[in-house]
Amino acid sequence: MRILAINPGSTSTKVAVFDNNKRIAKATIRHEDNALLQLETLADQLPIRQRLIEEFLEEYNIHLKSIDGFIGRGGLLRPLESGLYQVNEKMIQELKDNVHGVHASNLGGLIACALASTVGKKAYIADPVVVDEMCKVAKMSGLNGITRRSLFHALNQKAVARKYAETTTHAYEDLHLIVAHLGGGISIGYHKQGRVVDVNNALDGDGPMSPERTGSLPVSGVIEMAYSGQYSKKELLKMVSAYGGMFSYLNTKDAEEVSDMLASGRVEAVKVFKAMAYQIAKEIGSLYAITKGHLDAIILTGGLAYNQDIIQPLIEIIDHLGEIIIYPGENELEALAFNMNALLEGKIEAKTY
Repeated sequence: MRILAINPGSTSTKVAVFDNNKRIAKATIRHEDNALLQLETLADQLPIRQRLIEEFLEEYNIHLKSIDGFIGRGGLLRPLESGLYQVNEKMIQELKDNVHGVHASNLGGLIACALASTVGKKAYIADPVVVDEMCKVAKMSGLNGITRRSLFHALNQKAVARKYAETTTHAYEDLHLIVAHLGGGISIGYHKQGRVVDVNNALDGDGPMSPERTGSLPVSGVIEMAYSGQYSKKELLKMVSAYGGMFSYLNTKDAEEVSDMLASGRVEAVKVFKAMAYQIAKEIGSLYAITKGHLDAIILTGGLAYNQDIIQPLIEIIDHLGEIIIYPGENELEALAFNMNALLEGKIEAKTY
């Protein structure tokens, strides 16, 4: 069985083809910022990205008709149960209109559907970022009228949790895990017997700072900035989600560049990496408190898990909490293919949006 997996990002589209669980082609298609910025809406990017994927397939002599399963990364939809969903008209309209927010992942289901429809097949998404399994008490903030949202790297978190379960004698649904996805955004979730019952919102200003996001901030300071007259609402939201964290201190979102700064003895870089590791450890520790000591493992994943200048200080703080497993990288294309294979093999059923 042949599967096409698609993962759109803000400046790239990651795509891969799998044949009987073996990856036979993969590419990261880079997009020029100016070309995308000139387009009025996110949906306007669809023809460009679709054409580039078609060119990728032609390069590897892979015909669309030979693809059995089309699957894209799930975007900002209403809160959903974990699982695999068929792309339908309701989903398409909400993704095109950005009803629940604007994010490049909204294009995943749209691109998959556009390609699948040319050969008369269906398209799917799996474990979108809006998977919501949070317990009621975890959703309470500290102000009536503001509710904590489940918005995290559900696809990769679920994938590495299941990957770890395969190395044990237990099913994922029997384990207690803390999974930390460490990338451009950072989400840390408590997986209690197959459900992510608590997790920080990785996009909107919650949890530890990341290479490009602020994480939690002192609220009074944010209010002062909002009323300073120096920033628009749009600018402040962009600052929290794209120009905060490490970038705001060091003017780069690339952790390897910061590692080079460390090697050259730049003091500010040392402070930022130390603070980021400290904040990640605090978030992991806060979730450890609610496990009541029932913790099978802490899993570190995402692109930052490759960077020893972050990982080693982090491990030094949290190693007393239990076993630490590292699965570096995003693994999202593989996770999409895994879910699509499960559907094609009849192991799971597609859910309806």
